[in-house]
Amino acid sequence: MSFVMTVSPDFSPDHIAGWYIFNTYLQRQLDIPVHLELYNSFDEQRKAIENDEIDLIFANPYDASMLVREKGFTAIAAPENSSDEAIIATRKDTPIHKIEDLKEGTRIATTDDPDVNMMGMIMLEPADLNKDNTETIIVDSYPLVAKQLLQGDADIGFFLDESFDNLSRFVKEQLSPLIRSQIFVIRHVMLAGPKLQDKHQAFKDVLLNMPNDEKGPGVLKSLGISAWENQEHEDTEFMIDLMETLVD
Repeated sequence: MSFVMTVSPDFSPDHIAGWYIFNTYLQRQLDIPVHLELYNSFDEQRKAIENDEIDLIFANPYDASMLVREKGFTAIAAPENSSDEAIIATRKDTPIHKIEDLKEGTRIATTDDPDVNMMGMIMLEPADLNKDNTETIIVDSYPLVAKQLLQGDADIGFFLDESFDNLSRFVKEQLSPLIRSQIFVIRHVMLAGPKLQDKHQAFKDVLLNMPNDEKGPGVLKSLGISAWENQEHEDTEFMIDLMETLVD
């Protein structure tokens, strides 16, 4: 029986090859067949999750809630010393210098990344802005969010902080971050499904030991991760509870 692994669609395109390398490494370490399936959108991935087609997933915080509480997935590990934060940015040559400068009708360029959009909308509250008095422009990637800003088609953009930091120097020099979230406990996590119940501990052991394995550090580097750290079930539940509180 072959198992299916996937990755939240908001990962950096620079790490596509790295996830295939990681998948090969994982199969050899666990001695099980694992197929890596990457999806172009959150909607496509969620349909696969709803149809019980996924067994392993590097999940964004928003989807982790559904996976843990509705699909019986278990938290295995998370990238060491990491958290998901959002940045709201604008073009440097605009009169917008702080969130309070924004007005009703503000055009927001964003992806369909749910946790980033949640954090972005929370950070707009000081300007009394919400989904009802703003215009949202959905694009497929964070470089395209930047493009909307540079072309003047949007007033502000929502970015995952890592994705903003990975924009080219030329693009970043033309953008001005207005605010960066500081929530700290929201993060992507590696989750394993019920079909792999008997492999959960072995999977955790493999991830946590990667820095000590001969080939592990190279695989981690290809993912842009320094190491994995243990993610307890209680940590994940706390993150999910916090996100639900923020949404409410």
